[in-house]
Amino acid sequence: MDAMFRLLHRPQEITDKPDAKPLAVGGGEIKFDNVIFAYDPERIVLKGISFTVPAGKTVAVVGPSGAGKSTISRILYRFYDISSGRVTIDGQDIRDVTQASLRGVIGIVPQDTVLFNDTVRYNIGYGRIGAADAEIETAARLAQIDKFIALLPQGYEAMVGERGLKLSGGEKQRVAIARTILKNPPILLLDEPTSALDTGTEREIQGALNEVSRNRTALVIAHRLSTVIDADEILVLDHGRIIERGRHSDLLALGGHYAAMWSKQREAAAAREKLREVENDPDVAPGVAKAEPV
Repeated sequence: MDAMFRLLHRPQEITDKPDAKPLAVGGGEIKFDNVIFAYDPERIVLKGISFTVPAGKTVAVVGPSGAGKSTISRILYRFYDISSGRVTIDGQDIRDVTQASLRGVIGIVPQDTVLFNDTVRYNIGYGRIGAADAEIETAARLAQIDKFIALLPQGYEAMVGERGLKLSGGEKQRVAIARTILKNPPILLLDEPTSALDTGTEREIQGALNEVSRNRTALVIAHRLSTVIDADEILVLDHGRIIERGRHSDLLALGGHYAAMWSKQREAAAAREKLREVENDPDVAPGVAKAEPV
């Protein structure tokens, strides 16, 4: 038996309780209550974090690499169970409900979108199997990818290639956003959705992300602070602890870790923009050494 089939027959690490019930979602409030988590006993990743994402609001989690940001999203989707504390949605502990019902109410826009070697229509429609063509096309319009699709010789029937190789990074992210719009979940999880994109494409994608987040409970995991300035609350995570929290303007006024991160990213963005201007300047002679990007 090859490796794939051996994997299919491995026992599940996370299983439903015998009496697990479907998750009943009203507003979709998310609450982490004194959550402690470790991938192994020697490495505690989250050290008693507590926060609430109120129904219909957006909360962002930011911080350096290794701070534990993505671990929060994996716990919410229940890829792992926590060591202690509680994670609830509308007051229901996610360990007490079925995994299928939990994942059915959460829409994810990840950093790396998985696309199938099939048509644009199929890849968007994967968000809700059986959706009508008109619904798929409406989702594409809201994700701001419909104009691009209209320019393709085969339109929605165009093949995207293996892992979407015929699409740019921004186009693949718009397909992921369209999928999520089609799924129409009450809870949205944005897991560093623009970190692999250049600054210009990120700005374009942000409008579509704002559209899909409207009137939904949204948890945003982000590295680029420019994507979270409109969040209702921003949590700054470092070494598994929340060290600052507040709105963008409040955190800048605080002059702490967030303000330092913001300043550093702004300087880096300005340096990249200056580099692009130099590279595109026709008066710069070929072969002239150019500054390295920050």
